[in-house]
Amino acid sequence: MNAAQTTLDFYRYTAGKFLEWIEGRGVTSPSEVTARYVREYLAELAGRGAADSTVWGHARAIKTMLRFWHSEGYIPSPVKYDLPRMGKKRLPVLDADQLRQIVQACDVRDRAIVLFMADSGMRRGEVCALNWGDVDMQSGLVRVKQGKGRKDRSAVVGATARRALLAYRRTIEKHADNDPLFQAKGGTRFTGSGLLTVFRRLSRATGIHVTPHAMRRTFVILSLRADMNLLALQSLLGHEDLSMVKHYAQMVDDDLLREHSKHSPVDRLKG
Repeated sequence: MNAAQTTLDFYRYTAGKFLEWIEGRGVTSPSEVTARYVREYLAELAGRGAADSTVWGHARAIKTMLRFWHSEGYIPSPVKYDLPRMGKKRLPVLDADQLRQIVQACDVRDRAIVLFMADSGMRRGEVCALNWGDVDMQSGLVRVKQGKGRKDRSAVVGATARRALLAYRRTIEKHADNDPLFQAKGGTRFTGSGLLTVFRRLSRATGIHVTPHAMRRTFVILSLRADMNLLALQSLLGHEDLSMVKHYAQMVDDDLLREHSKHSPVDRLKG
């Protein structure tokens, strides 16, 4: 499964919660699980006040588990159900002007981090794991290491982000192929919490709420607005399927509908 470790942990947690729930209803075998049980569980989650995104995440994790069960022969036929619709809550995404403001507030290292993450769409853990040798400064290809038993994938960064990396490299002593790409004091590898600290500082400096994952969402939304192919975007993000990419595409469509409703030339005609 090409997913970050945090995603795998989330899948285990959410699927485990569902298993506890169905066991409490007397279900003792995978073959007894039906779509009705899944829908009832999700409805109960929503009834307890869980956010739409939480319910959607549980539904997706359970679907992944059931798909695995079917592939391994634990259940005779697929358990099919639709993922619930996500609500209209807007997760933090930067527009181009906000991204410029963030970049202007950066020192050399932080500028390299922000531009790299905004241009690659990589996850926080993936970025922290990179070494200098994983980035091809000529082509922009980035080798994203997925860990034991999982296939590595490729991301891409453009010329501007690469120039920022080169400027940052001139400020540090350790930049051999096996040295960490982004470093804390003393040349040690940047940690996930260290990245969070960087973005909290930038949020305070600019008044714009920004997180490492907001950079990933920003990459997706700006890429979709620039008409990037969905399959290419799926590959760059390291997603197993198109469901999340399609969700982001719907957000872009919602943006278009909202802007048109405000500025429709015909609706604004007088008389």
